[in-house]
Formats: sequence, C-alpha cells, structure tokens
Amino acid sequence: MKYLDEYRDPKLAMQLSQEIHHITTRPWVIMEICGGQTHAIVKYGIDTLLPKKIELVHGPGCPVCVTPLEMIDRALSIAGRRDVIFCSFGDMLRVPGSTTDLLSVKAQGGDVRMVYSPLDALKIAQENPGREIIFFAVGFETTAPANAMAVHQAKVLGLKNFSLLVSHVLVPPAMEAILSSKSNRVQGFLAAGHVCAVMGYDEYMPIAAKYKVPIVVTGFEPLDILQGISMCVKQLEEGRYEVENQYVRSVTLQGNRHAQDLVSKVFCVIPRKWRGVGEISQSGLGLRDEYKDYDAELKFDLTGIKTMESPDCISGLILQGVKKPHECPSFGKKCSPEHPLGATMVSSEGACSAYYRYKRNS
Repeated sequence: MKYLDEYRDPKLAMQLSQEIHHITTRPWVIMEICGGQTHAIVKYGIDTLLPKKIELVHGPGCPVCVTPLEMIDRALSIAGRRDVIFCSFGDMLRVPGSTTDLLSVKAQGGDVRMVYSPLDALKIAQENPGREIIFFAVGFETTAPANAMAVHQAKVLGLKNFSLLVSHVLVPPAMEAILSSKSNRVQGFLAAGHVCAVMGYDEYMPIAAKYKVPIVVTGFEPLDILQGISMCVKQLEEGRYEVENQYVRSVTLQGNRHAQDLVSKVFCVIPRKWRGVGEISQSGLGLRDEYKDYDAELKFDLTGIKTMESPDCISGLILQGVKKPHECPSFGKKCSPEHPLGATMVSSEGACSAYYRYKRNS
C-alpha cells in the first residue's frame, strides 16, 4: 500500500483543504470528468472538505454509463444467438437494455463470457473456429488501443470469426457539448488522468481558450483530486483559462504516440450517440473500411434497432452535471443496484452507484 498511502495522507489533505478555503472568494462549479474520480470524491468525502462556495458536479466519464440503450439491445440481440460466443468486461453484464441484460441472457443459456482483455476474446476465437466471437468494445480513449490491437491481430492472423461491437466515445467533444448547452453550469474541469495518459492533453487547449474554462488533468487519489481542485480554483480566481497537468507522474503533453498511431490505423472518428445525452458530432470511434469485416454491427445487420430511454431515469441530466443522483425521484426506490433503471446505478464508476454505496443523499 506504500505507493497509495502517500496520496491519501490526511495531514496533507487538510493542508490542501485549508489552501482551497483560503483562495476561494466566489462560488464556482467544477466538473470531474471521470467516474473513478466521482467515486473517490464520494468515498473519501472530498467534497465535504471544500468551501460551500465550491460545488462539484459529475460528468459523463463513465464508459458503461454513456453506452446508449440501443447499443445494449444490439449486444443482447447478438448474445442470444446459438452460434455466438459474446465476450465483455464484467461491468457491462448487468447494464439494463430495454427488456433484460447480458447476465440474464447468460442465465437463459446464451454463451456470454466475462473477459479481462479483448485479446482474451481473440484467443477464444482461435480456439473456436466454428463459432462467431464478438467482443463488446466500449470505453474512452483509454481502452481504444487494446481494442485496436485485437482487431489488427485478427487481420494479421486471418481470423474470420472475430468481430467487435464498437461503442467507443471521445472525451473532448463531450466536454464541448456540455459547455455549449444552454443548461451548462460548469466553470472548470478536472480531466481524467488515464485518458490523458493515452491521448495527452493538447486537445483540451482550444476548448479552454474558446469557452474560457480552466482544465486540470487530475489523478484519482484524494490528494490528486484536492490538488487538482486547488489548481482549478486558483485559475478561476485569477481569471486564467489554461490547461494544467496535476498528474505529472503518469501524463505528458503528447501522451502515448504509439497507442495513438495504432488507434488511428484501425479506427476513424464518427458521430456517436451517448446514453441520456443524445448524438454528439465527431465524438466516437468506428472501424475503418479496411477493418469492416470485423464490425459486428455490419456482420449481424443490427442498424435497425432503435430504443427509448426510461422516463423514470434522469441519468442524462446527471451525466451533464445538471442534476445530482439524490435529486432523482427514483433514486433508492424504483432504482437500486439490484434493480437499476439506468447504467449510472449499475456501473462501478456510475455517480448513482457511488451515492447509493456510500449513503449520500446530498
């Protein structure tokens, strides 16, 4: 625990808290992008260490949460086929579709398997040449390189029975969508450190300048988040709108060029629908024409599946930072981790699950 404890030191946390109190003179609304940061904030009570003038709101940084309902229904359509082995990370198995979830399909006899890497699914494809193997490729820039590598390797190996159901989304366009919304309240961002470890943070600079918002690349431990908030508040108080990097131990300006090159080779930027938010232009990744043979949507002709969100779920407003989980009438009543209405209650990074797990009602 040595290398974690040093970022959870209570004395340093109080020093940072006092610093934030000292520099804060006006009300500010700051959004943390990543669901992992949201859980850390709620778990460790970071928001309770801040001045009342500082409000933290929770953004669309949970990949499970923003995967659209119709994409879940497409996954369910494929997973129920007898000739298919459907592979996914575990956090997608209980995300509700229109009528059921992948775990229920498995219980009813579907061959649904939890894997830890898309390369695990690739190995399953090699071992089962007579069946179609589909990997549910969701996530932000963080998971895109591994998924790109799986497709690239499948092509090199000449595998015809492997494909991806792709629902990749990109962070910067989502930030722009939030900032350009009439209901926007966000004045500063804590950007997700793991995303920036891959992509770098130069893409954020035009956003900070255009919308006059400070953006601080931040880690996930309590001291990371408190220092990131302090850096963000300092900029706001001084009228600066820059991109700063708190997470210097893991993130560089340019990011991981090799990973970026691999992603660009396999994927291209496309419009993408976000659950509860709607379609955002140029906010997703899709397979390039050279890799279309590995596109499960085309292989299984799933483009006709359309769905409607539950009217009882306000996850879209939560993901945009407009509402908090406890403001949902269904929170803890109609909606719980055992009986979720939306992905924000299911996911290990969802804001609703964080509030429910740590008994937060404010």
